Amino acid sequence: MSREILLNPGPVNLSERVRQSLLRPDLCHREPEFVDLQNSIRQNLLKVYGLPDKKWAAILLTGSGTASVEAMLTSMVPEDGHVLIIENGVYGERMSRMAEIYHIPHSRLHHTWGEVIDVEKFARILAQEKISHVALVHHETTTGRLNNLDEIARICSKYDIPLLLDGVSSFGAENLEFDKWNIAACAATANKCLHGVPGTSFVIVNRNQIEKFASTPKTVYLDMRKYLHEQDNNGTPFTQSVQCFYALDEALKELQDQGGWQQRQKKYQQHMKIIRSGMLSLDIEPLMDEADCSCVLHAYCLPENISYQQLHDQLKSHGFVIYAGQGDLAKTIFRVSAMGEITENDMKRFISVIKALIN
Repeated sequence: MSREILLNPGPVNLSERVRQSLLRPDLCHREPEFVDLQNSIRQNLLKVYGLPDKKWAAILLTGSGTASVEAMLTSMVPEDGHVLIIENGVYGERMSRMAEIYHIPHSRLHHTWGEVIDVEKFARILAQEKISHVALVHHETTTGRLNNLDEIARICSKYDIPLLLDGVSSFGAENLEFDKWNIAACAATANKCLHGVPGTSFVIVNRNQIEKFASTPKTVYLDMRKYLHEQDNNGTPFTQSVQCFYALDEALKELQDQGGWQQRQKKYQQHMKIIRSGMLSLDIEPLMDEADCSCVLHAYCLPENISYQQLHDQLKSHGFVIYAGQGDLAKTIFRVSAMGEITENDMKRFISVIKALIN
């Protein structure tokens, strides 16, 4: 079978280097070799954004990006706290659902999917209500919008309110200002911008913040304080996915060798420019302006007289996998990402295939 080019927002096409790392020896998670592996990953995750380990820690979990977001919310909001969750897509709304299920005190600042965050309304809420944390999604892959954290953080700083950030599809390719934005915790995953495999996620946590807001655990498996204590002491509370750890370890080393997140961002931007200019030349309209989008994913309006399923299936027959819209957007848009081991030539061929399909 020929290689499929995955233009969905994770999992991604692996480099041969990362793929080969999966063939490393079987390993027990209670052995010293695993400790070395775990410590290597934790250190290299902090290096992605130059974070000192005295102030910050990377907590590793076996689970998807959603597991890391759930661990962050359940571990960082105390019983007497109150988190304001900003919603402008599926993943902000998912955080609200988590807060409901765990009975975490919360309120919601809701927007329609893709809408710009209403900073004036946000500022009024912080001025009028007692809020301990603000939680939001950095890159909302529902529409491809990259939320403006500078303005949100500036308003939060007036009240010394820390951010709980879903960085699942931005960590490793978008700029993250951990100190400037007063980030208490950032949840992310291995299988998106870091080019690892599904199965490992993590939370970058401010050590002082997790100590400050420590409370009675709400969950056994996702208790970040337990993970932090165990991992700081060369242990792990539960069995980790060893092969997924191998892949993330290699993917982080590959990221460093390729110039870090800045170079990865440039690569994604080059790919997305090829796609966007090609789509426009075919009269396929983007859902939103380029300046509002992440470098990771853009959404496009479906061409007339073709359904998403038809477009998907025809593209897949030529070796390309795109992504559907969600909810009410499923009938009107499709999404294209540019993560993983793909090339500019792959992107140019993708546009050529679409041109042939719709003409």
